[in-house]
Amino acid sequence: MDIFTIILWLITLVFLFISFKKDGAKTKKALKMALNMGKGMAISIFSIILAIGLILTFLPPTEIASFVSKQSLFLATVGSALFGTITLVPAFIAFPLIGTLVDAGVGIVPSVAFLTTLTMVGFVTFPLEKKEFGTKFTLVRNGFSFVFAIVIALVMGVII
Repeated sequence: MDIFTIILWLITLVFLFISFKKDGAKTKKALKMALNMGKGMAISIFSIILAIGLILTFLPPTEIASFVSKQSLFLATVGSALFGTITLVPAFIAFPLIGTLVDAGVGIVPSVAFLTTLTMVGFVTFPLEKKEFGTKFTLVRNGFSFVFAIVIALVMGVII
């Protein structure tokens, strides 16, 4: 564990202690709520990890790399970005997945396009976002996110 992580843990424990001193009942209630939310998220996270594992078993990264490398850079990038928009993967799972694809030979630009749309564009979350923020906002945010995902991928292709 690095020093930054240790400092964050210590700060968290200090504020938790202060919260217990101020109102122990509310703090316990908040911790129970957080634990229940964590349990709900754990099921989703494990199912995502299982799904990715199954996908990579039946469609190994080397085959994905072979398919993507046969496409033009433009088609591979846009295709990867579109695929990223329809999947919902948390960043802490997306980064190792992208690392696996890059190690297998998928180019940087399509990989970055896939990664940025995975984390920035939400086709799966569109109904919830539309309900909370409205259709116009959701369409504009997702549209700009998609365009900037392509721009980021192209810039990363130049940098790396």
